[in-house]
Amino acid sequence: MTSTQDFVSALPSQSVNHPLEPLTVAEVAAAVAIVRREKGIGALFRFPCVTLKEPLKSTVLSFQSGDPIEREAFLILLDNETGTTYEAIVSLTQNQVLSWEAVPDVQPNIMPDELSECEAAVKAHPEFRAALAKRGITNLDLVVVDPWAIGNFGFEDEKGIRLSRAICYLREKPDGNFYARPIDGLIPVVNLNKMEVLWIEDLGVVPVPPEASEYVDRFQPQLRTDIKPLHITQPEGPSFEVNGHHIRWQKWDLRIGFTPREGLVLYQVGYEDQGRLRPILYRASLSEMVVPYGDPRPQHYRKNAFDVGEHGVGVLANSLTLGCDCLGEIRYFDAVLTNSRGEVSITENAVCMHEEDYGILWKHTDWRLDEAQVRRSRRLVLSFVATVDNYEYGFFWYFYQDGTIQYEVKLTGILLCGALMDFPKYGTVVAPELNALNHQHFFNLRLDFDLDGTNNSVYEVNSYAEPMGPDNPQGNAFYAQSTLLAAEQEAQRIIDPFTARYWKIVNPSVSNRLGQPVGFKIIPGENVLPFAHPESPILQRAGFMTKHLWVTPYDPNEMFAAGSYPNQHPGGEGLPKWTQANRSIDNTDLVVWYTFGHHHIPRPEDFPIMPTAYSGFMLKPVGFFDANPALDVPPAGKPP
Repeated sequence: MTSTQDFVSALPSQSVNHPLEPLTVAEVAAAVAIVRREKGIGALFRFPCVTLKEPLKSTVLSFQSGDPIEREAFLILLDNETGTTYEAIVSLTQNQVLSWEAVPDVQPNIMPDELSECEAAVKAHPEFRAALAKRGITNLDLVVVDPWAIGNFGFEDEKGIRLSRAICYLREKPDGNFYARPIDGLIPVVNLNKMEVLWIEDLGVVPVPPEASEYVDRFQPQLRTDIKPLHITQPEGPSFEVNGHHIRWQKWDLRIGFTPREGLVLYQVGYEDQGRLRPILYRASLSEMVVPYGDPRPQHYRKNAFDVGEHGVGVLANSLTLGCDCLGEIRYFDAVLTNSRGEVSITENAVCMHEEDYGILWKHTDWRLDEAQVRRSRRLVLSFVATVDNYEYGFFWYFYQDGTIQYEVKLTGILLCGALMDFPKYGTVVAPELNALNHQHFFNLRLDFDLDGTNNSVYEVNSYAEPMGPDNPQGNAFYAQSTLLAAEQEAQRIIDPFTARYWKIVNPSVSNRLGQPVGFKIIPGENVLPFAHPESPILQRAGFMTKHLWVTPYDPNEMFAAGSYPNQHPGGEGLPKWTQANRSIDNTDLVVWYTFGHHHIPRPEDFPIMPTAYSGFMLKPVGFFDANPALDVPPAGKPP
């Protein structure tokens, strides 16, 4: 952690070479200092967000090296004294606040500083200590208070108050796994603006599960001894080139950024083809992530975490470690953020980039010539990992030599468990008296396509069997049928594996050499729909989960699938609201929103720590190239 004042004087010497470069340390510090100076911000203000105010798309697309760059910052501020949320835009170039606006009836994301302050307030409260004593718990140092977003269930006494509802645990030993030993039935509710315990829900004494269920190596009786070293080396160095946050790897060209809410952001992704750089994506990021739990009991029904909108996966990003989180020849990028008080906070090694061998790229053996041709596949990996309470999420973008882009979430960490109490209908018993709760994970990606230009269209493609008849006498024929999704309401779709459904984004004004419109297709991976009732509070707040595909016309103000401020919001915002207008999405600048879900009925093997599960999707070129773009990859062992 570094003080803001240390960097303000450094601003004039800082420079960036592109409008989408993330804010530098000096720029973040200056943005906070300018707001403090012009608006008289006192000690009771928090800073949930300080990030780059991205320029207009038209400005970025017309930018030429050497053009002047107007630098702006976007800030969200919270006044703890009044509970008012503000949005500000600061010109770093002009050294002034350009806009300052109160946003009524919203709660910004909960910040890490608030979590630690909330825990301290609860543990100091006499009623909480008395409730622990009633349960025979006297060592407060072994108690863990884990604040959660409270959601919105329409209760009048919760309106207009910034709240957290905490889950409590008891470690067996000071450095033990507390998630294995929940103190069910004891739920403190805290006013986060005042850091006051408002009330404590005491649902009755429930026995704490007895086993420690440790996972750290120091607690294991024996570790494997038959694992030999595995080294990945690139004696001549990696194949990528980096200039600031601009990355070139083989034929791929892109920029990256990092925000406290979304984490890693991709900008201006393109592929070099026949001597020209062809744009594919203007901007791509994780828009929202919701984890609804399936236990209806009073202890658990509020567990519906909006990990992006209520907390922010960027601010929760890990500092990655070579040899553990990442393996090989690594290039790291730091994330420049702030703590809740506006002091500069740098997450070192927040983003990891490296190359991986990925098996066979393509192969064929001509037995008549006794000749085999094979190419090894290599992919570029860009990733970051966030710890959101008990879970770890690895967010991975993969770029392949054949023009494919893959997005994958790696889920690990510790299951959220409750004391068994009666029966495990809504979970799985994973240790004595411990029930791991059924839950789902939903991720929504905002994909701003600019395929060979800004005006694109979306088609749904389904495959059908041709009926038997004169044209299909043996009943073997089937075909793929493309249907234009011309307006927003038409483009609210779900997967259908029985028709091999996929969606393709095309530029109707640009064709390949065969006369086909150039395009990319979304290939679904693992997916599911929510099991929550359509009238449930969680589906009112996270309606985007009900569809796997949404398409909207480009609007820089429409950034998050559940709206800008989902924390304690009653719902109805985001994609369900925007798409009511049923705007045209044909041959226009459009944004594709893809939702995928991971369905988790826990297993005993997922405990005490969960082996990684994988979920995601692919973007594959379909007619974007004239032929296989990886024909020019040299055979292994031959110089390029």
